[in-house]
Parts: sequence; structure tokens; C-alpha cells
Amino acid sequence: MSDPRILFSRLAFHLETIYLFTRSDYKTIFFPVIIFSVAIAPSVEVKQLVHAAIWLWIHLLQFNLSNQAHSAHEDVINKPWRPLPSGRITADETSRFRWLLLIVCLCLSGWHGAGVLSTSAAFFLAEILYEDFRFNSDPVLRNLCNVGGYLAFELGATIILSSKTSVDRTSLVALLSSGLLILTTIHAQDFADVNGDSLSGRRTFPIIAPEGSRLYMLAALPIWSIALSMLWGLGPLCGMLFFLAGLYLGSRYYQFRDERHDESSFLIYSVSCDAIWIVHHIIH
Repeated sequence: MSDPRILFSRLAFHLETIYLFTRSDYKTIFFPVIIFSVAIAPSVEVKQLVHAAIWLWIHLLQFNLSNQAHSAHEDVINKPWRPLPSGRITADETSRFRWLLLIVCLCLSGWHGAGVLSTSAAFFLAEILYEDFRFNSDPVLRNLCNVGGYLAFELGATIILSSKTSVDRTSLVALLSSGLLILTTIHAQDFADVNGDSLSGRRTFPIIAPEGSRLYMLAALPIWSIALSMLWGLGPLCGMLFFLAGLYLGSRYYQFRDERHDESSFLIYSVSCDAIWIVHHIIH
């Protein structure tokens, strides 16, 4: 009989490995998507919130398995603590786990209904185009796939929270706004990964236009602040606060250009997106 201490040690090792696959995404994807979905769902019950969180986390883990199986060489520079560059798991094991978990995700989505299943299928189509058909090597196609992935996360979680097969008009407008925001500013996440992306030959906006991409952020974030203020009918004071927040974040991206500051700027960007949808929830 195996020593319980050995079994516990192995279990802890594998659980930590799973956690490390998703470690980077709790503050930038998991919690922002949950906050977005809670903010735009017509009503929220604790049971449905738990179901949405489980659905989102399993899909996020599956995506990270896919992404990191293809990017281990650049993670050696960008994120050496991840499971593949640190030697905790092999690329072949990760790839097999990826496809197994894809089936699990589709079954789980089917249990939640046709709307969630369709969303999950669309997500995996975007993932396969992004990773296996190398859409991630083109900055435009990369952004489109990123938008598809984010919207699938948000839509699936919102449908589960709503206990319906589709979303209402208010939620649809919020989803479209989120999609446009992500499409036009998603490269906010790429500044901190320039070294690893350059090594892999990936052509991101910050690599193609180092100065232009930062000028773009300096202009785009305040413009988005004004647009959302007008869309939601915010008063002059709230609108000015929105504008100043966008200007501050855009200024950070333009002024501070080292990897540490780019990482913290992206974290502020993610938190700001949370704040946007919290304001949306309060207003509506």
C-alpha cells in the first residue's frame, strides 16, 4: 500500500501545477469576467454564480493548456515559473490534457443548455484558429481571436448567471461595448511580453510600432472614457473622473516603458475594466 504522505505530496504537486497554468489570469481574466457577468446579468443567484465560476475556470484552464503548450519557448523568458519551462510537465502531456479537457468543457456546456454549448464551441474554434492555424502571428487576426475568446467567456458566464438561453438587450449592448473595447485596446497586455514575443517571431502591435502603440494607448483610453460616459449618460463629475482615469492609464503606458511598469499598467487596465462594469451595474 502506498504511503499516504507520498500520495498527498503527489496530489499537492499536481494541484499546484494546475494552479500555475492559470496563475496569471485570475486578476486579468477570471475576476474581470465574473464581475462583468454579475454586473450585466438581470439577476444573480449564488448557485448560478458558482456554476458560472466553475464553467469559466475550466475553460480558462483548457485555454492555458493550449496556449502554453505552444509557447513554452517564450515563457522561458516571460514566465519561467510556468509548468512547462519549470519542468513540471511535458509539452506532450499538456497537449493530451488540453484535448481531454476540451471534451469535458463541451459536455459541461451542454449540461447548461444550447446557448452555453454554442458559446463554448465558438470559443474552441477561436482557440484552434489562434494556436493551431497560427492566427496569433498576425496582429489583426490575433486581436480578433482575443476578442472572440473574451466575449465567449463573458457571454457563457452571463447566460449561466441568467439561467436563460440568451441575453437581453441591455446585456447585449454591454457585450458589444466590451468587445469593441477589447478589440481596440487588447494589446495593452502585449507590452510586458515584448521580449518573449520577439523571440518567438510574433508580430504584436508594440513590436511593430514601439512608439506608435504607446501613443495610441495615450489617445484611445481617454477617448473610450468619454464614449462610455456619453453612452451611459453620466453626469459632468462622473464623466470627468472617467476621463481622468483613462488619461492617467494612457499616460502610464506612454511614460513608463520597462517590463515591471508594463505589467502593473496592464493590471490597472484590468481593474479599470472591472470598475467600468461596476459603474454600469449601478446605473442600470
